Amino acid sequence: MENSKVRRWGAEAIAAVQWLIFLVANTVALPVVIAEIFQFTPSETAALMQRTFLVVAIGSLLQGWLGHRLPLMDGPAGIWMGVFAILGSQALAQGSDAREVLQSLEGAMLVTGGCFLILSMTGVLGRMLSLFTPLVTGTYLLLLVSQLSGIFFQGMLTGANGDFDPLSALIALGVFFLVLLLSAVGRGWWKSYAMLIGMLAGWILFFALGRASGTEISTGSPVPSVFEWGLPRVGMESAVTGILVAFVLLSNMVASLAAVGEAVRGRSHVNIRELNRGSWVSGINHGLSALFSTGGMVPLSVSAGFIRLTGVRGRSPFLFACLLMIGVSLVPTLTEALASIPGPVVYAALLASFVQMAGTALRTVMEHPLDERRTTIFGISLVLGVGTMFLPTPFFDAFPPAVRYVLENGLLVGTLAVFFLEQLWRERKRLSSDPGGNNGDQHREKRLKEGIPSEQAGEGKAEGDYR
Repeated sequence: MENSKVRRWGAEAIAAVQWLIFLVANTVALPVVIAEIFQFTPSETAALMQRTFLVVAIGSLLQGWLGHRLPLMDGPAGIWMGVFAILGSQALAQGSDAREVLQSLEGAMLVTGGCFLILSMTGVLGRMLSLFTPLVTGTYLLLLVSQLSGIFFQGMLTGANGDFDPLSALIALGVFFLVLLLSAVGRGWWKSYAMLIGMLAGWILFFALGRASGTEISTGSPVPSVFEWGLPRVGMESAVTGILVAFVLLSNMVASLAAVGEAVRGRSHVNIRELNRGSWVSGINHGLSALFSTGGMVPLSVSAGFIRLTGVRGRSPFLFACLLMIGVSLVPTLTEALASIPGPVVYAALLASFVQMAGTALRTVMEHPLDERRTTIFGISLVLGVGTMFLPTPFFDAFPPAVRYVLENGLLVGTLAVFFLEQLWRERKRLSSDPGGNNGDQHREKRLKEGIPSEQAGEGKAEGDYR
């Protein structure tokens, strides 16, 4: 009895370490990107890294404990990275004060957080949930994979200086295929900790070959500072930015809950109560992002791929990993050690989880038959979204900033396309052959029942679920 309890606790501890590395791997990119855009000094970059670790850890803990209560990481939002990149590059090109731009971005994050709080407290989310159909959420996930896989694959093939490094690329490809192999044919411990094994193997190889390098953070303060960029500024532009980003992140949240719900419970139904709680905590987390001067956070869909890859579906290891990361963020030397994981290894391990997420996206899209209407909407959205990703950056220079960061983001363009086409091109209702309409009523009742999961699905009565 004691031995089984020890084994169980040992397995959960290792799973927590694996979750910790996953949290770190999905966090380190944001501070580096922001620091490069706004030309931060090494000490400013180190402090930003520390603050980002803390916000990700606290935000993920709050979501897993009080919010949606799923093993779902709350991490840096890609849309916020795009906003930071566009406004930052424009400010530098025009000679504007970068500090004022950062303060406006803090204000925009507060507006986004306020939108989430209002939506959750007024109950509007319950009525909006029906707008996010499986076609919308599945298309969003597939576009997300399309957008991030290119970035991550490029990161696998480049070394520390951003140039192609054959040796680094070879090690990264080895990590990628090792993780996929262990997750596909491995058993027991090997399958559950495939990502951890792959990353450790790659890290050891980089270190043995003298390719590993660290980030100097040990000189930072143990207690992260607040409003490092100054007090938030809320103007017309930041307000519009915050509201628009809130809509995109709401789509992301629904898609993330659906993807992780399928990975954990075997069904992609989104529970309204989970969505309301998640939205409420997301509002708080955006406030934390503004308070600690970091990028905005959102539930990351890639968590579903990680869960499927490792087979670890429990919530306890995830919550424990969040607590560990809070501790790490308060010890600069530990932050330095975790942040020193070679970039190609991190990108390779995460790219392996995208393989699982692509499958989740396709299964979500095909929850309903792909008739001519759905196929056309799906195709148009993919063409517009993926096509936008390949347009050169100078193409968007003629547009104002508020329009530019919408058009420049293929994920956003494709998501808006599928959302509006799904609403404007309504599905034609079948006419009943029964003059009294009884067959039509029965058909509608049958469809309604099919859209509500049974009690055996794992959530009891499902009045708050949407399919």
